[in-house]
Amino acid sequence: MSAPTPTPRKAFGRLSLPERNFVAEALRTETVGGVLLLLAAVAALVWANIPALQDSYGSVSHWHFGPESLGLNLSVAHWAADGLLAVFFFVAGIELKRELVAGDLRDPKAAALPVVAALCGMIVPALVYTLTNGLGGGSLAGWAVPTATDIAFALAVLAVIGTSLPSALRAFLLTLAVVDDLFAILIIALFFTDQLNFAALGGAAAGLLLFWLLLRKRVRGWYLYVPLAVAIWGLMYNSGVHATIAGVAMGLMLRCHREEGEEHSPGEHIEHRVRPLSAGLAVPLFALFSAGVTVSGDALAKVFTQPETLGVVLGLVVGKTLGIFGGTWLTSRFTRASLSDDLAWADVLAVAALAGIGFTVSLLIGELAFEGDATMTDSVKAAVLTGSLIATALATVLLKMRNAKYRKLADEEERDEDLDGVPDVYEQDDPEYHLRMARILEKKAAEHRKLAREKAAERDALAQVPDGAGDPHDGPA
Repeated sequence: MSAPTPTPRKAFGRLSLPERNFVAEALRTETVGGVLLLLAAVAALVWANIPALQDSYGSVSHWHFGPESLGLNLSVAHWAADGLLAVFFFVAGIELKRELVAGDLRDPKAAALPVVAALCGMIVPALVYTLTNGLGGGSLAGWAVPTATDIAFALAVLAVIGTSLPSALRAFLLTLAVVDDLFAILIIALFFTDQLNFAALGGAAAGLLLFWLLLRKRVRGWYLYVPLAVAIWGLMYNSGVHATIAGVAMGLMLRCHREEGEEHSPGEHIEHRVRPLSAGLAVPLFALFSAGVTVSGDALAKVFTQPETLGVVLGLVVGKTLGIFGGTWLTSRFTRASLSDDLAWADVLAVAALAGIGFTVSLLIGELAFEGDATMTDSVKAAVLTGSLIATALATVLLKMRNAKYRKLADEEERDEDLDGVPDVYEQDDPEYHLRMARILEKKAAEHRKLAREKAAERDALAQVPDGAGDPHDGPA
């Protein structure tokens, strides 16, 4: 019987089950998701700044679709920033809930640090901007621009660079960034929202209450939760409050502790399902249509000469670092809150610098703060881009230094020279371990002594050869 002929593979065809599982597992790793996000951001900047492609980027980003009767006839850029990013915040909310109930932040003393750090990391940049513009005679309208941390980009950079950093550092950054974004959204609602639709806001609150009751009653079925989640998101958007709040709120409502007989909690199960969608589709598309900032040479040249743009850069790079690090140190110094035993102050400094990436939310606040002034809006965009890049470079250097140290510690912890399957660090108090190591070292010493004798014998033999008695071909031709 002849062997079956393999089915030819179609371009862009449906992947096999093993391939789909492999792709999904890859997208669940932070490094892969971070690389996709950074590549999308670079693609957006290239697309938006090449003269031949600028018009197409603007056309695609501002193309509207959606039900206008529901107030959801949005542009592609708005769907990406307000819709797709809500998926990311939903996953971030689940992670935060898990850390709060079963992770490093379940201790209130540990959770207090990133919360206070986030608040200080918003107050100090605003003060730096205000001081810079007060002394330079600039506009104070942009005081809120450097207050926001871009959680998606910050976590992506940490995932790509910090492969050996302790998980407590990521939990610290996650909590800090989520609290930061929540307060940034609150700033938008309070200072940059003309009016709130209280009917829509009440509807969103009622939807969230129903969502919580269904979870409380252990009601199952995605066909109930998905339409309800979409309705909550739509109502939240129409209320005037940033729609990503809906994602965070629903993520925080999920139960993340396991009950008797459960292999995984509902939060863990749903996060496992949704994370590939968030990392592989939602966040990269968000970056593609949000990071396409058109930066002119004139705007870049004025970044360090105009008080408004200089205040944004200093707020992101200096204000964020001083605010977060200083707030964390003061809180641990004068209260009962304490830094995790797995972290060092150098780690906090690196994360504080990383929080200076204010990209997308800062861009949004900049547009709202200087609405109607196209020239200043472009200059502020260039300042946000410049400050975020400087913060990224500074954080990269600091994180690489810390990552190298933790990698060295990890190698030390995993070293097993006696090959007994147990790392040596856990056997320092075991006499048998030291006896095994003594035998191994004695054997190696004997081999080196034998090798030394052989080398010495070879040198003695060469020294005893009379001149001219060597290889006849050694002489001149």
